[in-house]
Amino acid sequence: MTNASLSEQVILITGASTGIGEALAQYLAAKFLGIRLVLAARNQEKLERVATQCRASGAEVLIVPTDLAQTEQVQALAKTALEQFGRVDALVNNAGYGQMGPVELITPEEAKQQFAVNFHGPLVLIQSLIPVMRSQGGGRIINISSLGGRMAFPAGGMYSSSKFALEALSDVLRMELEAFNIKVSVIEPGPVKTQFFDVATQKVELTTPDPTKMFYEPALRRVKNMEQQTGNMAWSSERVAKVIVRSLTDRRPRPRYIAATGGKILLFFMLKVFPTWVKDAFWKRFYGIDQVARDWRNRQVQELRTGE
Repeated sequence: MTNASLSEQVILITGASTGIGEALAQYLAAKFLGIRLVLAARNQEKLERVATQCRASGAEVLIVPTDLAQTEQVQALAKTALEQFGRVDALVNNAGYGQMGPVELITPEEAKQQFAVNFHGPLVLIQSLIPVMRSQGGGRIINISSLGGRMAFPAGGMYSSSKFALEALSDVLRMELEAFNIKVSVIEPGPVKTQFFDVATQKVELTTPDPTKMFYEPALRRVKNMEQQTGNMAWSSERVAKVIVRSLTDRRPRPRYIAATGGKILLFFMLKVFPTWVKDAFWKRFYGIDQVARDWRNRQVQELRTGE
């Protein structure tokens, strides 16, 4: 397996129908003549559109409609890729979504779905491909995490938990698979210009009982407006895709690649400099939890006065 070029390699990308996955597929097809791509996502029609564009650039493309939350489909994805190409040189676990909202508002079913897509699906796919990567002399596994996989913040508990788990899995695999020349890296984007927050807030609105939501209204409003608040810092999917390509082509790939404006500085201060109370205060203010606390205190005071 070559290190300098991805031409002639087989790259499997999940979540390839939109956003970062789509941008990555198109970039690889345009820049590496002869590349072979396995594109997976739930929506076959969108996959066909991406595949058509990639084929026009000279790539050989196999699409495999897959729901990452279904173990049998994930295993079938790996099997289909190997039956078609006989090898997989690199796996990019890109598929995922954010279940935003306070933890109390996330139903058990939604929590399970979050981990099924963001963690368990990638785990099963990795386990399915390790044997062939070992037998072919090596490979690369790229797991798309988030800055939220290093820092936990209010209203993002389920999302961060799933990404923390993916980061831990990546660290373990990096050590366990080194002997087989299988390199494991994590990509940590910050805000990206995708439909992330739209999907995240819609799920909260659909699954949360109204009487409970009222306690967290300030935080829910903040999440709904998060795209506007982070818009100036958000990267395009194409820019993130270039970072992923770097992780695929670096001779000695890093354990982590940060794909966010000011991401290194933010992580340094949040993880190594600021005491916990400062970090907590920052995130509570940023996500409106400080207002939740004020509203609750005011409500309690009003109830006491009414009781009098």
